[in-house]
Amino acid sequence: MTQAIASIDTSRSLLMVAAGGVISGILTPLLPTLIDQVVGLPGQLRISLIAVPFAVLVLILVRRFSANPWWAAVLAAIATMIAFVCAVNAAIFIEGQTTGAATVMRYLLAGLTGGLVGTAVMALGIGMLPTGPRAAAAWWPMLTTGTLAGTLLALDNALGLDQISFLYPVWQAVVAVRLVMALRS
Repeated sequence: MTQAIASIDTSRSLLMVAAGGVISGILTPLLPTLIDQVVGLPGQLRISLIAVPFAVLVLILVRRFSANPWWAAVLAAIATMIAFVCAVNAAIFIEGQTTGAATVMRYLLAGLTGGLVGTAVMALGIGMLPTGPRAAAAWWPMLTTGTLAGTLLALDNALGLDQISFLYPVWQAVVAVRLVMALRS
């Protein structure tokens, strides 16, 4: 009976985490318009500010689901913002390197690369926290899921989505769930 209650609590927690990821993913593509109103910010800082909704979610998750001190949760949020910048730059680089290829293929490769780089940088940053999982096996599900979800960039491009996105809500939801699972391992 106790196991059944614990299983329901775990499922409910993961569902709440996924909902938080969807909400942060809905907010993320809305921020560039707002950030563009601020004059004088360097390009990389602008990109990192777009990651604030997901970084706040990561801060909450690291604080809630790990034994890390509060300052480590802040560092996890900063690592998330750095990972976002790295992911965007990697995707732009790959998209630029594949000129001449079919547009769908370029965006698939860019999405895969951005998803892998962003998730890997985030896992490295959070894995170095005082109580972050040190075993690589704990991070593999998050890396795999984040990489595969990056392919939604091609869908966003094919549908011409600017103010809304399939990429961010799905990517942020699945990576948030996998992060919690890694923190619990």
